[in-house]
Amino acid sequence: MKQAVTVAMLLAWVGAGCQTSPQGLKLGVLLPATGDLSPIGQGMIPAVSLLVEQVNACGGVNGQPVTVFQEDDQTQPTAGAAAMTKLVEVNRVGGVVGSFASSVSQAALDVAVRNRVPMVSPGSTSPEFTQRAKKGEYQGFWFRTAPPDTYQGAALAELARKRGLNRVGTVVINNSYGLGFEQEFIRALTQKGGQVVNRPTRYDPNASTLESEARSAFAGQPQAVMAAVYAETGALLLKSAYEQGLLPGVQVLLTDAVQSEEFVASVGKNQQGQSLISGAIGTVPGADGPALSALTKLWRSKQGSAPGPYMPQTWDAAAVIILAAQAAGSNQGVDIAPKIREISGSAGQPVSEVCAGLALIKEGKKINYQGASGNVDFDQYGDVVGSYDVWQVTPEGKIQVIDRVMP
Repeated sequence: MKQAVTVAMLLAWVGAGCQTSPQGLKLGVLLPATGDLSPIGQGMIPAVSLLVEQVNACGGVNGQPVTVFQEDDQTQPTAGAAAMTKLVEVNRVGGVVGSFASSVSQAALDVAVRNRVPMVSPGSTSPEFTQRAKKGEYQGFWFRTAPPDTYQGAALAELARKRGLNRVGTVVINNSYGLGFEQEFIRALTQKGGQVVNRPTRYDPNASTLESEARSAFAGQPQAVMAAVYAETGALLLKSAYEQGLLPGVQVLLTDAVQSEEFVASVGKNQQGQSLISGAIGTVPGADGPALSALTKLWRSKQGSAPGPYMPQTWDAAAVIILAAQAAGSNQGVDIAPKIREISGSAGQPVSEVCAGLALIKEGKKINYQGASGNVDFDQYGDVVGSYDVWQVTPEGKIQVIDRVMP
């Protein structure tokens, strides 16, 4: 999971075992193989092909093998919208796993809804999706297997409170993810008696230098700085903070988008060979579902390591589309979408193994899919609730999960 994987290898893996009759379910994948979120996105992509290999081995969906169509959204909204257009209008997929970046999903979702194809994101966590869903904008075609930052912002604020960090600066990437996280974190922090000591800092996602933003983030003598950033730009910002002598004595609070050792390595090491952000802590949606044990065993057999960030959520995103297609008896998105809640949150028989779920549906039985990430009980807005793992950067630049926090 933590080793660099080339885009070519990823695309080859996605296609392995999945090239089959175009008459069956066509499953789209829209995730970042390149760009600012690629350090995590590259580990998410193979989860879909691994699941589809299992599904095709046990008979496929609606009597046909599943075909995967994978597109790289490049962590760019424009590229994501173009890729979604290809998936739904050219490839004619029945459902899409993706995207990861909230800004990309926002751009791609309009295309999906217009074409009546469900999107199930394993990682777009902006609260804006809930707000727009409440207005009826998504017409039941939006779901996510990672909880919204309404919860993660509160979880990180709770972590700060537990550690006595009451004077906090903030810096976020200026997109729907960063702005949503900033809003929820500040709300929760101030409700718990903390205060933001700087003028909240937002930076351009396309920035190539971030010296002034680093100074702004660490202004006001904070005890901690909350950084809701992406990998490439976040590394630039924190490295600049180190070079300006801003890091000593300040606790860095990070989020899910940078929970990778590749990110830590890109920030850099000091002359003693220690990570520049040693001791930084962060939160990431945890995985504690009934299917996690079996998935971890399978992943270790294929990758030689435990599943990384958002890999269980990716597995579940693909699983609910596949199970819903079988329940609908159709490979068309308009029929699949209304079945997603039915197979994951009904009073049916609990099941955590996808092939077992497919078998029960074929027998005419109702199921309640219990995933690897959690119970994936979607509410009326497509959201789930979850807990959060607390992770820390070691002096050697490794990442360790050290705690769990509930918002």
